[in-house]
Amino acid sequence: MQPFAQVAILGLGLIGSSLARAVRHNMPGVALAGFDQDPEVRATGNRLGLVDRMAETAAEAAHGADLVVLAVPLGAMRALGASIRPALAKGATLSDVGSSKQAVIDQLSDLVPAGVHFVPAHPVAGTEKSGPEAGFASLFVGRWCILTPPDGCDPEAVAKVAAFWTRIGSKVETMDARHHDLVLAVTSHLPHLIAYSIVGTASDLEDVTQSEVIKYSAGGFRDFTRIAASDPVMWRDVFLMNRDAVLEMLARFSEDLAALQRAIRWGDGETLYRRFEASRAIRRAIIDAGQDTDAPDFGRPHGEPARHP
Repeated sequence: MQPFAQVAILGLGLIGSSLARAVRHNMPGVALAGFDQDPEVRATGNRLGLVDRMAETAAEAAHGADLVVLAVPLGAMRALGASIRPALAKGATLSDVGSSKQAVIDQLSDLVPAGVHFVPAHPVAGTEKSGPEAGFASLFVGRWCILTPPDGCDPEAVAKVAAFWTRIGSKVETMDARHHDLVLAVTSHLPHLIAYSIVGTASDLEDVTQSEVIKYSAGGFRDFTRIAASDPVMWRDVFLMNRDAVLEMLARFSEDLAALQRAIRWGDGETLYRRFEASRAIRRAIIDAGQDTDAPDFGRPHGEPARHP
């Protein structure tokens, strides 16, 4: 039996459109409604057939749904929650896909009507692409979806949301919102901040032309640019909404970076080796956990080498 009969997805970017595709693929009997603030995105969603019913307002999409998923940047959550409040039916479940969970709870808790279940969620999945055409149904397969139900949340509602994500291929974990934010600050938010910083530094260097940065980007810099190509609105909101956890992890990172600076300055090869070897072990553990491929060059396709005269 399907955990929900009518699902509304509000926000049809990469995550929202992928969720719509995943629901269609894995739960074809579910009635899907959708909405996006951008008329062009709504038109694209209609053309792609993402949902059964594309609404003209968020409240219209939420009306009658037993699961409403907010798939918008963190900074837009509260306004969207306020706009759909009158349309949320008693017994319905309100959820989201934001990557900072305490911020979502703080923004939405007082807007949830009596009798409506509030189960925040974070599917730990994504790409550097954005928009409805970037989505794909298998985005969440084998990836974690973390649920952070606030105190007093109905366990049955949590179980239904867990079943929903399991049906589309995710592995589900439940944890405290603040703990989630600390974990994601180091595994996701800080790496993005570093990537944005490194790419910005390279582009600002006066003694390296932009053409050289692009020309010689077939190494580590290239992989940083992939991360730095992510949606700037989403990541701006992540850093502002999860600032305490990000700043805490950034302080720790700065201390570790200073230690590496000292090792390089004093020629301490043993310290550098130990850190690099520990990092390799983390990489192996990620591959063993099925969170990435062990294919060379991160699985990028390579054809036969060209013949040269």
